[in-house]
Amino acid sequence: MGSALYTASSTASGGRQGTVKSSDGTLDLALSLPKGLGGNEKEGTTNPEQLFSAGYAACFDSALQMVAGQAKKKITSEVTAEVSIEKQTGGFGLSVNLIAEIEGVTQEEAEDLMDKAHKACPYSRAIEGNVEVNKKAIGK
Repeated sequence: MGSALYTASSTASGGRQGTVKSSDGTLDLALSLPKGLGGNEKEGTTNPEQLFSAGYAACFDSALQMVAGQAKKKITSEVTAEVSIEKQTGGFGLSVNLIAEIEGVTQEEAEDLMDKAHKACPYSRAIEGNVEVNKKAIGK
């Protein structure tokens, strides 16, 4: 492992029906179990899958901007990360659909940038081989 450039710290209490707070107080969120998992999904609450999808979408969009810059491509992009929790052998697991709308490139260039971003993104690298990730690039 390399030297940490930045470390985020959050503390959860009460599991999926409790709270999660970041060490700097920026995040202070109530959690509830989604209806799809048998919960009551209280209004104004979030869950671990939403939090992971938000982080992954932001990180992947940043990686996409980076690899586009390296390729001297001027783009604007929007990334959606759909994170699903599902029953798998031995318990539960996650799957992800990444959808990137990339303006300023052809469809072929968009797919190439998405593949390169997937190799560069820390979230993609962290879950490689453990979580199925389906990628869809849309060049505009």
